[in-house]
Amino acid sequence: MSSSKFSSVDEYLISLGSPKGDTLKGVIDFILKSFPDLDCKVAWNVPQICRGSDYVFGVSALKNHLALAPWSTEVIEAFQERLEGEGYVVKKNLFQIPSEWKIDEELLSSLVKTRLAELG
Repeated sequence: MSSSKFSSVDEYLISLGSPKGDTLKGVIDFILKSFPDLDCKVAWNVPQICRGSDYVFGVSALKNHLALAPWSTEVIEAFQERLEGEGYVVKKNLFQIPSEWKIDEELLSSLVKTRLAELG
């Protein structure tokens, strides 16, 4: 992964190559298709899904895994048992997925819905 400053989500994803870039593109595309009022932009040099000025969901690539972050410790806590039960490493504000993750649409949809409800 490059240490350059990215000017677009596509630029970030392309820099990752496959499978990381493909997996994160799939996550972003699914969320944006399911929630058309959301948008994706680069913030903190990684893709962030937003509703207006509110951050809803962040994605990023690390050396050995990908990270998904619903921008809320409360959302992570609400899903922690499920996430850990499915074998994900759960941190305070994110969880880790493998680079070649088969997108769990129901999980992503539930996480985003819970975060949006929290935002009001």
